[in-house]
Amino acid sequence: MAANSFMVPLGTPAPGFDLTAISGGSVSLLDLKGSPATLVVFLSNHCPYVRHIEQGLGRLAADYGSRLSIVAICSNDSVTYPDDDPTHLAEQAARAGFTFPYLLDDTQEVAKAYRAACTPDFFLYDAHFKLAYRGELDGARPGNDVPVTGSSLRAAIDAVLSGEPVNSDQSPSMGCGIKWKPGNAPA
Repeated sequence: MAANSFMVPLGTPAPGFDLTAISGGSVSLLDLKGSPATLVVFLSNHCPYVRHIEQGLGRLAADYGSRLSIVAICSNDSVTYPDDDPTHLAEQAARAGFTFPYLLDDTQEVAKAYRAACTPDFFLYDAHFKLAYRGELDGARPGNDVPVTGSSLRAAIDAVLSGEPVNSDQSPSMGCGIKWKPGNAPA
């Protein structure tokens, strides 16, 4: 069943994290300090909504290069959903052309802190780690004829990078709900 972003209030500070990367080592929010913009994306490998946009996200990352820090986080229960285990996430990263760290939120505490609701769920922060955008990549969804361009997110990134205000009229992302471990779903 499809779920929508919670649409966290703009200006909310980015919650800290220090998570293991699928490629080894760890990445923390503080490792991204100094970037003019930071994108935190909650993803999964098995979700058809993510599969539909993953190539577009890979292109977006390539287009913005070092002007934008990106991290992807998988918070899904990989025991119940083994397609979201580190091996399968690495396959996804290669398939989609992800050049950014893909992190594992095994405790699901980071997803709770960000109020992530679905995969994909996008959170764009300015240089001070204040939320500037949350919502959709663009209007493309599985089964509709809208091309995957990243237009909604690209407009927000361009505004943040140019020091302009981001349009506050933002549409929620839609995707598969986070696959919470038994008893772990937020209240």
